[in-house]
Amino acid sequence: MWSVLKRYLIGKPLKSSEEGDQKLGRFKALALLSSDALSSIAYGTEQIVLVLVTLSTGAIWYSLPLAGLVLILLLALVISYRQIIHAYPHGGGAYMVSSENLGKTSGLIAGGSLLVDYMLTVAVSVSAGTEAITSAIPALYNQRVPLAILIVFLITAMNLRGLRESASFLMFPVYLFVAVITLLIITGFLKIALGTAPFHATATVGAVVPGITLGLLLRAFSSGSSSLTGVEAISNAVPFFKKPQSKNAAATLALMGGILGFFFAGITFLNYWYGIIPTEKVTVLSQIGKAIFGNGAFYYLLQFSTAFILALAANTGFSAFPVLAYNLAKDKYMPHMYLAKGDRLGYSNGIMTLSLGSILLIALFNGETSRLIPLYAVGVFIPFTLSQTGMLVKWHRERPKNWLVKSISNFIGALISFAIFAILFFYRLNEIWPFFLIMPIMLLIFYKIHDHYKKTALQLKLEDSVSISYTGSTVIVLISNITLVTNQALNYAYTIGDNVIAMHVSFDDNPDKETEFDNDFKMKYPEIRLVNLHSSYRSVIHPVLRFVKLIEAQSTKKGYTTTVLIPQFIPKKAWQHILHNQTSLRLRAALATKENIVVATYSHHLKK
Repeated sequence: MWSVLKRYLIGKPLKSSEEGDQKLGRFKALALLSSDALSSIAYGTEQIVLVLVTLSTGAIWYSLPLAGLVLILLLALVISYRQIIHAYPHGGGAYMVSSENLGKTSGLIAGGSLLVDYMLTVAVSVSAGTEAITSAIPALYNQRVPLAILIVFLITAMNLRGLRESASFLMFPVYLFVAVITLLIITGFLKIALGTAPFHATATVGAVVPGITLGLLLRAFSSGSSSLTGVEAISNAVPFFKKPQSKNAAATLALMGGILGFFFAGITFLNYWYGIIPTEKVTVLSQIGKAIFGNGAFYYLLQFSTAFILALAANTGFSAFPVLAYNLAKDKYMPHMYLAKGDRLGYSNGIMTLSLGSILLIALFNGETSRLIPLYAVGVFIPFTLSQTGMLVKWHRERPKNWLVKSISNFIGALISFAIFAILFFYRLNEIWPFFLIMPIMLLIFYKIHDHYKKTALQLKLEDSVSISYTGSTVIVLISNITLVTNQALNYAYTIGDNVIAMHVSFDDNPDKETEFDNDFKMKYPEIRLVNLHSSYRSVIHPVLRFVKLIEAQSTKKGYTTTVLIPQFIPKKAWQHILHNQTSLRLRAALATKENIVVATYSHHLKK
């Protein structure tokens, strides 16, 4: 049943040789990896304005110079990450740059921050998508959390189907959104130029707003900079591109940066001109759309495309998180399970981990974008700062041609990114404090995992000269009663052991029944030693462990190995497993922790 459902949801398995067919060209890669960055214009301007209006609506004009600063940072980041793509063509982005140039701890801080940030990417994008839906359909407002979780499930299933299918599916909503926003901006500017859109700004540019402070402006700037999250995703996913991978990835990043800059500048100016003021249940972008398109079909197309791309912008996280987890696992800082590819050649374990983490965040923060944004921002500006600083160190150490020119964008990016982080720390610590609790825990986990793998490798290392010290084997066969399975297991035990012992645990208080079992066994198997232990507390585990420990000690003195063979039968149908006790499972779990014990299972499959 599960196998059929799995095939229906994610499709048939792909051969490893088909991996090349999963690589992406620029057109599909832009849809797959840029949806997060492009969709952020739906809330980037709004986040600036939300901070400014806490003082007064007249402060909205400050969004224009603040947007200019955001665009300068965007340019610096695009230039810098293009350099990273060419310098680190195997992906890994900020984690690889920081690890190589600033040390492993810096790399782990960058990597851990991005792992958390990708979960926040999914949570923020999906939450913002549900807000866009509820702006158009207010009746769904109270159902936004279940709706957001449903969307996460759907995106997870889509990503489990593989890279190419995800990109193909995303092309329509991403390019529809690009077309609609382009039409919105052009239409808005045409109306302004033709005089059909009167000036409704709450204050003119340069107007003095009583009470304005540098702190308020810095908070607004840091909130607006959340529009730049997702810029680094392409540098993490260079291996997804068709050859030449670095060239295609760099070109896709430049195109994404150009579109994002045009959208952010256009939306911010239109918001100022039309005098849009944020409200709780209707987004700023929705209000701009209604002011320009009215209540017609184009307005609902805007809402539909915005909701669609915001929900699917989470896909950037699903593309980047598994690759980053792979790189950390390859360096032995995350479990090796993240190295494995699934049936559709994607890193399925990374996809599932991201899905569960984002659902938890949505539930914890009640699907409220404004509460997630500060954490979202701090999670990305730490890696931004570290990666830009790492590139500065790299250029200074290697000093290639034009290294001073190359360093300029890295310096600007590092400076502004660090400034934003400092702003968040000093002005919004009450909102971002969970991040500083999570990161030390993540670093501790990373180092614990790494230490375990190092110790494991040392213990499993084979010396140059080895010898085989096998002299014999004792096999203990656990039997509950005398059946066909018992007979087959005892016969098999003789093929692998020199000394076979049958062991039975009795629960019944009637001694006659124990004697009857002993006689019956000895009559059928007179050459096999039987040990029949009585358990007054009806426990199988403890008597077995005590006896096995005793035999193991005796066998070790003789140079024998000790094997415990557990017979079991396998029902024909999966649902029938629940009808039989799970003693063999508990025995295997208990014995697996014991040293110098080999645990084996003899399975007999039922036909009916």
